[in-house]
Amino acid sequence: MAAKHVMVIHGCNLDLLGRREPEIYGSATLEEIDEQIVALAGELGVEVRSVQSNHEGEIIEAIHGCGGWADGIIINPAGFTTTSVGILDAIKGVGVPAVEVHLSNIHAREEFRRRSVIAPGTVGQICGFGANSYLLALRALSERLGD
Repeated sequence: MAAKHVMVIHGCNLDLLGRREPEIYGSATLEEIDEQIVALAGELGVEVRSVQSNHEGEIIEAIHGCGGWADGIIINPAGFTTTSVGILDAIKGVGVPAVEVHLSNIHAREEFRRRSVIAPGTVGQICGFGANSYLLALRALSERLGD
């Protein structure tokens, strides 16, 4: 059985996790979240790569780079969630299933955070479970990808 390949993309300001508004985003750092993802990926037989950027164009390039390697994408578009048609189009363009992830429950926050322009390009959205949102997404995506 060939390993499944999943690209994990962390959007803007997520490099500040652990320091930035821990009452909303939790106390785990991005490095700690990536370590949890890698550990679970090993259990699931999934190879993961992870990237974080504060720049929309770099996120789009990372998505483009998924073509030919990744079987799926987990993306936390963060602040680009409500604005980036470019990220949506990139996800649609590479043709691999993507799961949108958010640490906080975006539907229980400010009105402007409740609408994702990325969601129509994804197979699902997981939000509100802190760092565990990524792990839930990895489990769901791995199951969707099958053997």
